[in-house]
Amino acid sequence: MMEILFGLMYLLLAPIAGGLLAGIDRKISARMQGRKGPPLLQPFYDLFKLFSKQTEIVNELQIFFAVGFLVFIIFTGVLFFIGGDLLLIFFALTLAGIFLVLCACSANSPYSSMGSQRELMQMMAYEPMVLIVAIGFFKATGSFAVKDIIASHFPAIMYLPGIFLGFMFISTIKLRKSPFDLSTSHHGHQEMVKGITTELSGKMLGIVELSHWYENILIVAIVGLFIVTSAWWSWIIAIAVCAVFYFIEILIDNSEARVKWQMMLKYAWIVTLALGITNLLILKYIK
Repeated sequence: MMEILFGLMYLLLAPIAGGLLAGIDRKISARMQGRKGPPLLQPFYDLFKLFSKQTEIVNELQIFFAVGFLVFIIFTGVLFFIGGDLLLIFFALTLAGIFLVLCACSANSPYSSMGSQRELMQMMAYEPMVLIVAIGFFKATGSFAVKDIIASHFPAIMYLPGIFLGFMFISTIKLRKSPFDLSTSHHGHQEMVKGITTELSGKMLGIVELSHWYENILIVAIVGLFIVTSAWWSWIIAIAVCAVFYFIEILIDNSEARVKWQMMLKYAWIVTLALGITNLLILKYIK
């Protein structure tokens, strides 16, 4: 029953938490830039405005793929919060990303096509590290199941410090933060306008934005998974670590210029080899 409750809580509360996280992000970013910034609830106002606008649809496939992206993101998050298998969770998350790419490809636009290609490049960059995260948890705790990992008597980060840092690195790509927000941008004045979301408007763009809120909460929760144990106080430490993690992501976003996809791919794979693979090799001999 508790597992079902946690799944329902994610389904109902993740959009609220994701919207507040986006609002906090904007506030902190504005302060870093010497501005006052929008109201904390501005992301909700923007989302409601999108759902109230007239939606221009390129073709029926666009609706199917956009809704599929949202459905699989929600499925992934619910599976995580009910204590499901990490491998299945990460594979479902990848499938959700494929739906977003197909949504962009369904429109005959050079900008969305370029954005979809860059999105695939981003997936090539972070997927090896994501797979290593799942393997690392298994090696450290003996299980792929989230419910078994949080029942451990020690935090997984004790055995996975390199993998934790590697996941933080690729999370910059997953959270669509500069310098790795190549497939789209928070601003429209780049060389491909809004990239992968160029041809989305109204409710369709609102669905994609809502999906990103669900996804962001999932990523933050995975960071917390490195810290949480069977001890109740570990949850407090995990929340603090997640807060520091997200603040660092905002800081990087506001202090780094966007890089080319070649550099992103090179850096991501170097980090995967240097931190992820090395951590697994060391873990093989100490466990």
